[in-house]
Amino acid sequence: MPMNAREIEQLIKDALPDATVVIEDLAGDGDHYAARIVSAAFRGKSRVQQHQMVYAALKGNMGGVLHALALQTAAPD
Repeated sequence: MPMNAREIEQLIKDALPDATVVIEDLAGDGDHYAARIVSAAFRGKSRVQQHQMVYAALKGNMGGVLHALALQTAAPD
């Protein structure tokens, strides 16, 4: 059973409480999402480190229940 956008957003917000999270279902199938995440926790981190933080927040669901997630991450201005 695929994850829905609210579940993805909640997992990310649980790990990064200050985050602004926007989830888009790219294909309408509940399997292919894009996420834009802005969090102060990303400040000073490389893009790879930021993405690793998001994957950790997803608690092993990436590549399993959650098939594809295109990430855009940033620290606030």
